[in-house]
Amino acid sequence: MVDSVVELLTISAQRRLRQVRVKDCHGKAPLGSSQRMGRMTTAEQATQALSDLRDAGSDRSLLDLGWLDQVRVTPPRAVIRLNLPGFAQNQRDQIVSGARQRLLQLEDIDDVQIELGQPPSQGGIGQAGHGQVAERQSIPGVRHVIAVSSGKGGVGKSTVAVNLACSLAVRGLKVGLLDADIYGPNAPTMLGVADRTPEVSGSGDNQCMQPIETCGVAMVSMGLLIEENQPVIWRGPMLNGIIRQFLYQVQWGERDVLVVDLPPGTGDAQLSLAQAVPMAGVVIVTTPQQVALQDARRGLAMFRQMNIPVLGVVENMSAFIPPDQPDRRYALFGTGGGQTLADAFDVPLLAEIPMEMHVQEGGDQGKPITLSKPDSVSAKTFLALADRLSPMVTNEA
Repeated sequence: MVDSVVELLTISAQRRLRQVRVKDCHGKAPLGSSQRMGRMTTAEQATQALSDLRDAGSDRSLLDLGWLDQVRVTPPRAVIRLNLPGFAQNQRDQIVSGARQRLLQLEDIDDVQIELGQPPSQGGIGQAGHGQVAERQSIPGVRHVIAVSSGKGGVGKSTVAVNLACSLAVRGLKVGLLDADIYGPNAPTMLGVADRTPEVSGSGDNQCMQPIETCGVAMVSMGLLIEENQPVIWRGPMLNGIIRQFLYQVQWGERDVLVVDLPPGTGDAQLSLAQAVPMAGVVIVTTPQQVALQDARRGLAMFRQMNIPVLGVVENMSAFIPPDQPDRRYALFGTGGGQTLADAFDVPLLAEIPMEMHVQEGGDQGKPITLSKPDSVSAKTFLALADRLSPMVTNEA
């Protein structure tokens, strides 16, 4: 599948996807792919060469503006597609000339063909065009989408997302997990599938990536598509593109709930998801610590501003339970922070999840505590969280 001499990369997914070429299964743009190798492919070199080509009017790169649509390389020929909006047509010759000069400087390219077009009227799925409002589009087969978010890293957001997904599955729901924490994709490790690679189904133009089935959950993650220890160094448009591809170019099948583990903070990933797909709501994860609460407030306010329902707050690491003293509780990070945040925004405090050694051990070993230690306090708390969220998400309350 990846033996073809033609390397087709959409700009949003130009990095090395692990020997997978995925074509669209829902009529969207193809998911780009390239081979895993120690050096950049010619197509990636071409994309990098074009990355600093700028629009004179805004002084922003064509990559940031989304005007560089495709790079196709069949050495010694390179074919690129530029989607230039109407107001940039007066710079067309300058942009085309600059692109051609940059590509001809590459060792393996001596013929350059440039195709010109205009951006789609809506700028693509869930992405607004110039001066337009994005149109949200549902995911085929997925009934409800909930996001798990945090204002800062290190509060256990991914642990909550993974165990929530497993808990919903234990309760009988068909669950998907999208690890959208592109820069820190930990879900494969937590679910014990870091060594697995997504398969491709279908044929011709109907090929589509299959999620990994594990622990009763169907999941995809950037961690399944890159080498161990390989950093993901992407600009915003690339990040937004791969999230949309994970939403629409994965064969999710019939799912009651898709849990999306967002990266921490208030940035491109959150905006991309909010613009792309209608969501049942978002769960905000924090610890009782004051600095975590400050960032959680910003995150919660951001979702409110984007008209995304906030389902409630989960206070993680609420207290430490010693393994040899299961009846004792030690509030290492203070108390009452989650409730304070929930009260300030008039949303429910959904759960107070304690710190137990089994949570950390299960995450490192690929055995979520919900499944490996179902009688533990943390597992019971995650299951109670699933019970509380399920009717809120499925409109059965």
